[in-house]
Amino acid sequence: MELGNISQPVYGPGPQAPGSSTPGLVRMVHGFLRLVQPNALPIALCYLLFFLFQLLLYELGFLVCMAIGLLFIILVPLVGCCFCCCRC
Repeated sequence: MELGNISQPVYGPGPQAPGSSTPGLVRMVHGFLRLVQPNALPIALCYLLFFLFQLLLYELGFLVCMAIGLLFIILVPLVGCCFCCCRC
């Protein structure tokens, strides 16, 4: 199967903030993302356990945010039900 001439893609510069009327919001979002995930993706795949440990450290910010979100998803309806049912 012949693929023919496939040229190399030309990539532009890295991600840039969009030109919008909300630069404060853009800075706030990028600051939050840098706070949640400050490290680069670990590339060294020496051992599977070591890689999993590095990957968990890399994703730690997202895992904490997900745990807080799941806690709110469980607790808010439960507290609402308690307020509704125990309103005697």
